[in-house]
Amino acid sequence: MSDRAPHFGLVGLGTMGSNLALNIAEKGYDIAVYNRTVERTRAFHAEAGELASRLVPCETLEAFVAAIAPPRNIILMVPAGPVVDAHIEALRPLLDSDDLIIDAGNANFRDTNRRSEQAGKSGALFLGIGVSGGEEGARHGPSIMGGGPRPAWDRVAPMLEAIAAKYEGTPCATWMGEGGAGHFVKMVHNGIEYADMQMIAETYGMMRDGLGRSAADIAGVFAAWNEGPLKSYLIEISAAAAGAIDPKTGLPVLDVILDRAGQKGTGRWTVIEAQHLGTPITAIEAAVAARNMSARLEERRAGECLFGPAPQPVNPETISVGLLENALLAGKIACYAQGFAMLGAASGEFGWSLPLPDIARVWRAGCIIRSTLLNDMAEALAAHEDMNLMFAPFFADILKRTGSDLRTAVGEATRSGNPAPALSAGLSYFDMMRTGRSTANLIQAQRDFFGAHSFERVDEAGAHHGPWGGT
Repeated sequence: MSDRAPHFGLVGLGTMGSNLALNIAEKGYDIAVYNRTVERTRAFHAEAGELASRLVPCETLEAFVAAIAPPRNIILMVPAGPVVDAHIEALRPLLDSDDLIIDAGNANFRDTNRRSEQAGKSGALFLGIGVSGGEEGARHGPSIMGGGPRPAWDRVAPMLEAIAAKYEGTPCATWMGEGGAGHFVKMVHNGIEYADMQMIAETYGMMRDGLGRSAADIAGVFAAWNEGPLKSYLIEISAAAAGAIDPKTGLPVLDVILDRAGQKGTGRWTVIEAQHLGTPITAIEAAVAARNMSARLEERRAGECLFGPAPQPVNPETISVGLLENALLAGKIACYAQGFAMLGAASGEFGWSLPLPDIARVWRAGCIIRSTLLNDMAEALAAHEDMNLMFAPFFADILKRTGSDLRTAVGEATRSGNPAPALSAGLSYFDMMRTGRSTANLIQAQRDFFGAHSFERVDEAGAHHGPWGGT
């Protein structure tokens, strides 16, 4: 350990916390570490190798605070919810007024808003930052989305930028706004992640069940897609997963994995908040619903016994891997358009002025949804920040080329019984957003008929009622 006391500390040495602490140490920052269980702290320090000299292991919270030089910067990597509140409550009496607590866990942004407000009233400093990239990202460079007082962010920005992923040398770490802005952006990131994963899984299903492709064949398809416009971390790992062999059975790993997907709730949060904001995120909603339905394993098996299996072969003259690639690309653009529209709505609702182009840039590396398209999205949003991403010239041209393939894929999936809820939702969103006169006029007539809610006319301003009379 160096002679100088560190200005940084980290609480919570689980998978993410441990890797983040090692990342910080590797970038040249001494850091004190503390975990509720002393054994974990000791084991972490013993296993840190050459980085151990930059780590200060502490066995009590008092010793931990004392080991950090003021002004202190303490990162919490503990489970979201009451555990965060308990740690803040335990730390505050031990800290000076200019010491900073940073919640870098997967917090609900509303909790972060509350904690920020409480800190502001007492004169304390608090940041809530979203960290994306999983275990690998925490260790070697995550995407970081900051929220809270700008001066507090500026104070720790050099360290956060040092540990963040880099895209062509630019750190993927940016301040998003006050309060829970950073955690809100991370939440939407995770919602997009749900939909991106679901759409990829749906094209996998079309190839597996519709075209009869083996896992090895599908691995090759994904690998080829990763050389084109779909190049992304999720396509890359999908290729690796499809090509992996189970050492126990010798079968493809995908063939022995139970089809019941887990979730930690961030996708559900995104859907709930979108409803509060009145922003349509249909692809994300469909993806969350698909995960919920995947959990109903026995019920689905009973349905198969009752009605027969849903997935049937698709018409190979209609569906090709090239068409599915285009369909996935179109669905992905619709999904991201929904996500950025939600961010724009939240920016106005909460007074954050979220920097949409910077958000796209922060997601270009380190995070789970990183892809080559995000650089193009950043450029499109910089030129037309208030425009639906689908309408930006670059993406409009892609949709003009690929939209018909998305329609064909969804149509054939529907005909053959291959479930494609997220791709279908993306297509419906695309169609709704290019329909100049929708069918909502009938809904307005119905609402006025049964509830006298009134309606607008196409030829006259003001509120009007229909000639329903005593019908």
